[in-house]
Amino acid sequence: MTFLDRGQAIIQWCINGLVRLSPLVDLLFRLWIANIFWKAGMTKLANWDSTLYLFEYEYAVPFLPTELAAFLGTGVEITMPVLLVLGLGTRFSALILFVFNVIAVVSYPTLNDIGIKDHQYWGLMLLVPIFHGAGTLSLDYLLRRRYIAN
Repeated sequence: MTFLDRGQAIIQWCINGLVRLSPLVDLLFRLWIANIFWKAGMTKLANWDSTLYLFEYEYAVPFLPTELAAFLGTGVEITMPVLLVLGLGTRFSALILFVFNVIAVVSYPTLNDIGIKDHQYWGLMLLVPIFHGAGTLSLDYLLRRRYIAN
């Protein structure tokens, strides 16, 4: 085996290892971003009066009454992360959270630079499941494999 053959074998071994790890990376992305939105939703549920106050006086959600905006926002932050974790309707739930994230930045005029950077970071993380899908460690993958013939 020549030096080039050994180098090629090592490179191929590394590539194969990365391919085997990619489902875990997909899952990690989904868990990480779901955790962020889940915690925000749980915080809103923990003190509903405070949540209503924030939606009335802090967040400038256009076109929606305060109570409806609070209900919808909290609902999105609770249901979509669950779907992300399960890998069920992953692209849809990630897209909903992406749009929600954009609305949050636009609706919170006093958001500081660090907060904006966080939202940018979360938006970029959401692009992974939007464009790449959930990966093989997901219900989407299992359902597609079972019910959709190739």
